[in-house]
Amino acid sequence: MTHRIQRALLSVSDKAGLLPLAQTLAAAGVELISTGGTTKALRGVGLRVTDLSAHTGFPEMLDGRVKTLHPKVHGGLLFIRGKAEHEAAVREHGIAPIDLVVVNLYPFEQTVARPGVTLEEAIEHIDIGGPSMLRSAAKNHESVTVVVDPADYAEVAAQVKTTGETTLALRRTLAAKVFARTAAYDAAIASHLEKAFQPAASEIPTALRLSVPKAQNLRYGENPHQQAALYGCFRDYFHQLHGKELSYNNILDLTAAAQLIAEFRDDPPTLAILKHTNPCGVGQAADLRAAWEKAFATDRQAPFGGIIAVNQPLDGACAEAIAEIFSEVILAPKFTAEALAILQKKKNLRLMKLVKCPLAAAPWDVRSVGADSWLWQQRDLKATAEKDLKLVTKRPPGEAELRAMLFGWRVVKHVKSNAIVYAAADRTLGIGAGQMSRVDASRIAVWKAGEAGLSLKGSVVCSDAFFPFADGLIAAAEAGATAAIQPGGSVQDEKVIAAADARGLAMAFTGTRHFRH
Repeated sequence: MTHRIQRALLSVSDKAGLLPLAQTLAAAGVELISTGGTTKALRGVGLRVTDLSAHTGFPEMLDGRVKTLHPKVHGGLLFIRGKAEHEAAVREHGIAPIDLVVVNLYPFEQTVARPGVTLEEAIEHIDIGGPSMLRSAAKNHESVTVVVDPADYAEVAAQVKTTGETTLALRRTLAAKVFARTAAYDAAIASHLEKAFQPAASEIPTALRLSVPKAQNLRYGENPHQQAALYGCFRDYFHQLHGKELSYNNILDLTAAAQLIAEFRDDPPTLAILKHTNPCGVGQAADLRAAWEKAFATDRQAPFGGIIAVNQPLDGACAEAIAEIFSEVILAPKFTAEALAILQKKKNLRLMKLVKCPLAAAPWDVRSVGADSWLWQQRDLKATAEKDLKLVTKRPPGEAELRAMLFGWRVVKHVKSNAIVYAAADRTLGIGAGQMSRVDASRIAVWKAGEAGLSLKGSVVCSDAFFPFADGLIAAAEAGATAAIQPGGSVQDEKVIAAADARGLAMAFTGTRHFRH
C-alpha cells in the first residue's frame, strides 16, 4: 500500500529549519495545515496554509489551550489505512487523513532553567496538544510520518521530493525518537513539579528519571572490547580546542580534573595532574609555571599520559614546561595564543576549555550497579574552612601547618580511598591512593615522596577517613610529618590523640569523611 503524503500538519515552537521543509512539501503538492505563529511564518514566504481551526471547524479556545485536541486531528492521524471499519468511520464523520506531523514542544526545559521562573510560568509551558499529536502519529507510524527533531527535516524533505512519501524504515526511526522525546519531556515536568510542590521534603527524588539523548558514540569503553557512548550535554561544559576525539577514559579523567581544580577556583595559580581519576600532584605558586614544577615534583613518573588542569588561563611559559612530557588532556579556563601555538604542535594532545563548572548543574551522582539498579547521592561538595577545624592535640598547628592542612584536605578529598596525602602549604609531597588499609596508603605516599627526592620533614599528613588505630599516625610521624588532619570519629580517637601528643604533633579533626569509591 502506498503512503503518499497528501496532507501535513505543522505546529512548532522552534521554527529553525522549518521553511525549507515546508517549501519542499508544498512543491510536492502536499496540503499544509498549521497553527498560530507557524501559520504566520509559512505565509510570510508565500506558502498556502490552511488554519487548523478551518480544518476542524472548531475555533481555538481557552487562550490556545484547546486547538489540536480534536477528533479531526487525532482521527486523521490514528485511523488505520486500509482497515474497512476505520475507513468507514472517518468517511462518516468527515475526517481527512493527516499523513505527516511536524511538531516540537513548548520549551519547558528552557523555561524552568531560567533564574527566577515562577510556577505559573512553568505550568503554562507544559505542552498538551503537541505530545498528544506526536504520540498519535508515532503510534500509527505504519502510515504516518512524524517529525519531532529539526535534524530530521532534511531526510524527510529529500524522500518526499524523490518519491512523494517516506520509507517505513524512516517512519519507524522517527516514531521511536518521538516516544524518547515525550518521555524526556514528561520526566522534566515531573521532576520540576515534584520539587515545586514539595520544597520542604527531602531532596532525594522519589523516582530516578533518566532520559538523556546520546551525544556521540565513543571508539570504545575502558578497554577496546567494550562498546561505549557519551550522553547528555557534556559539550556545554567542556569545549575541545585541539586534538583527537576524547575517549571514555579521557572523559572520566577530565571530569575528575574539573572537580578537583574547582576546589581552587579562587586561589592563586594552581595546577593539578591526575591519572586514572586520582591526583598525582598539585602545586600552587605565583605563576602556573612554578605551580607545574611543584605538582610534577610530587611524582615524576605517573604524570606521563595524564590529565593536567589549571585554575588560571594557561600561558606560554607553563605550556612550554608541560610540552616536555606526554599528556593526554589539558584543561584550562582559557589558553593564551602563545600556549596554543606551543601545544597544538602535538597533534594528539587534547586541549579542553572549561566553559563552566559542571558541579553546580549536577550536584548529585548517579551510578549503575547492574540488574536495572542505580545508586543516587549528593555530590561531595562539602568545603572545610579553618573555622570548621577542631584542634584536639596539646600543640596547635603553626601558620604553615594550618595552611598545609587546608591545602592537603582539598586534595585528599579527590583521592580514591583509602587515601593519604602528605602536603606542604602550597604543594603535595606524597600521595597514596586506593589501598585496602590506611597504613599501606601511607607507606605508598612515603615511598612516592622518596622516589621523587622530596623530604616529608615538617609536612602535614591528610587522611580521608579517621585513623582506626594509632599505627597509621605513628608511621606518618616517623616519616617526618609534624601535623595531621583527619575526620575523627574512631573509637580509638583518644589513643590516636595520645600518640600525636607523645610525638609533639598538632592534629585537627574536620568531622567530615571523604570516602571516594
